Amino acid sequence: MIETRSLDVRIGGTPVLDRVDVAIGGGAITAFVGPNGAGKSTLLAALGRLIRPHAGRILIDGQEIGTIPSPALARRLAILRQSAGIAPRLTVGDLVAFGRYPHCGGRLGPDDRAIVADCLADLDIADLAGRFLDTVSGGQRQRALIAMTLAQTPEMLLLDEPLNNLDLSHVRRVMEVARRRAADGAAVAIVLHDLTVAARYADRIVALKNGRVFADGTPAEVVTPATLGTLYGTPIEVHEVAGRRVVLTA
Repeated sequence: MIETRSLDVRIGGTPVLDRVDVAIGGGAITAFVGPNGAGKSTLLAALGRLIRPHAGRILIDGQEIGTIPSPALARRLAILRQSAGIAPRLTVGDLVAFGRYPHCGGRLGPDDRAIVADCLADLDIADLAGRFLDTVSGGQRQRALIAMTLAQTPEMLLLDEPLNNLDLSHVRRVMEVARRRAADGAAVAIVLHDLTVAARYADRIVALKNGRVFADGTPAEVVTPATLGTLYGTPIEVHEVAGRRVVLTA
């Protein structure tokens, strides 16, 4: 489990997160939703130890995250950020293999190569393994970055807007892969803007607004016209289609 207690984050002196308490347990998908500037990506970056909090605590299984050595943390936690600087003349396969670095120090053994191959297949990019990153589409590059993150085989998987640039079939594929990782025991946290996707795949939804937790509960509890309308400041409709919640602006 990874959790925050009264977490405050300031960027350039401006408060971005204010007394945030969240707990992300293993075996489930937690979706972070909310309007632009709500603090979703900042919260994920703080959980990934990429941003230093101004106050509060972040704990992994009760241990302060700051006390965990970086190599050990990289074997337990993986984070995909919205923007990642990558060398364009790197191949897709080499990029995904970087995910194994915390485990093998760059000297891939048979088990590492098998994990890389599985991640390439899971993200439907096995046929692109030998292609340079500057020769593939934005969606294919995004899937390669997700595959690299998965290759770390983390206990805690943090994905910041992983569905950017993806077509409908690959949105479904990525979310089903995330669901399988959660079913295998991983704690999965995902920043999402598509509320219909969040309602379908998340076990729990944490809604942020103005740097604070606005709502926290199951999709049935959070994905309602009243809650979402207040969260986003616009009328929202929620419909049941084939037993699934579909979110529309009114």
